[in-house]
Amino acid sequence: MIIFRYLARDLLATTAAVCAVLLMVVMSSRFVKYLADAAAGQLDANILFAVIGYRLPGFIELILPLAFFLAVLLAYGRLYLDNEMTVLHACGVSPARITAYTLVLAVLVALAVAWLSLSVSPSGLARADVLLDSQKQRGEFEGMEAGKFYPMRGGRGVSYAESVTEDGVLEDIFIIDSTSAEGEDPQIVAVVADRGTAQGVEGEKASFLVLENGQRYQGVPGRAEFQVTRFAEYGQRLSSPPKRSVRANAESLATAELRQSDKLEHIAALQWRYSTPLLVLVVTLIAIPLSRTNPRQGRFAKILPAVVLYILYLVGLNAARGGVEEGDISPAFGLWWVHLVFLIIGLALMAWTFGWKVSGWTANLGLARRGSPLIVSAPSVDENPPAGVDEGADKEADDGADEGADEGADKGTDEGEKS
Repeated sequence: MIIFRYLARDLLATTAAVCAVLLMVVMSSRFVKYLADAAAGQLDANILFAVIGYRLPGFIELILPLAFFLAVLLAYGRLYLDNEMTVLHACGVSPARITAYTLVLAVLVALAVAWLSLSVSPSGLARADVLLDSQKQRGEFEGMEAGKFYPMRGGRGVSYAESVTEDGVLEDIFIIDSTSAEGEDPQIVAVVADRGTAQGVEGEKASFLVLENGQRYQGVPGRAEFQVTRFAEYGQRLSSPPKRSVRANAESLATAELRQSDKLEHIAALQWRYSTPLLVLVVTLIAIPLSRTNPRQGRFAKILPAVVLYILYLVGLNAARGGVEEGDISPAFGLWWVHLVFLIIGLALMAWTFGWKVSGWTANLGLARRGSPLIVSAPSVDENPPAGVDEGADKEADDGADEGADEGADKGTDEGEKS
């Protein structure tokens, strides 16, 4: 349990740090986008933080698997770099045991991601969509401030009002728009009026802008032929807000509704929600072998190939989801085949890195049984050898001794005669 607590503390602390950094990056980019919409008059600045808060669970759902994946690479890479993992293996902690400890933590992270994906994120996204849809339906000229230019929907023109009353009436309004027909030169339409109000027709809110006491100028830039129209009242149709995509509608539906639906878009969305928890478990099996490095390589040696594998995993899931939505892939296969492919990759990496290599290494060191001490045994000597072996050995020893004595005696006699 001491080793498990040590690994858990290191992994969870790294996961929290990486998740905080990635979350700040994602939220900053999203906040800048919403801020630009607010500056363009398409969004009320008072709801910015509410929309970000409702979208926060969805951000965490996508960031948490990547954060845990990088945490395994960084934390275990440090252990290998500092030779702590080598010490653990020498003390009887096998790679299989390290993998089991890591998978326990991965299951806890996967449960948190499942809770976010199946319950919290759809609810928050639905509330955020209600706020954004209410802003889109309020009319193109609602929320305008005096003395500022606002781009019109579609980017075809701009509008300007010198002053805005408390009732939302625009005074001294100026609108310029561009129109083009096939085979003709683009034309510019400029409208100047004393007053302007947005009015709805047939239940539609602010579908027309009614202008009073003004002039309308239409013509091709660079030519002297302009059509000038003076009017006491003039109505200009406003462009309708853009429709939400089918995928966006499916993402905000409750999980129970998706289970009861037989639409391909809803089936794909439901499989995506189930895929994010599975993503955590599969990338953990990929990260454990890729985290093994030596001190000469450094802890960041395998970060790049690991991130490339993660990106390919997400791209494969997204492509499979699009195939299910379009009807090109059967819902029975759906997104599951992508998980199976990368699960095989993870198991192959585990076998290549820890399989026969670690098994042979631990067997040679006498660590085949978990927790067994390192014992180096000397070769055994048989205290009672066979009788024939003893007699043969004694005879050879006696013969060698006699021959050595006779040779020494002869040599001494020869030296005496010479002297």
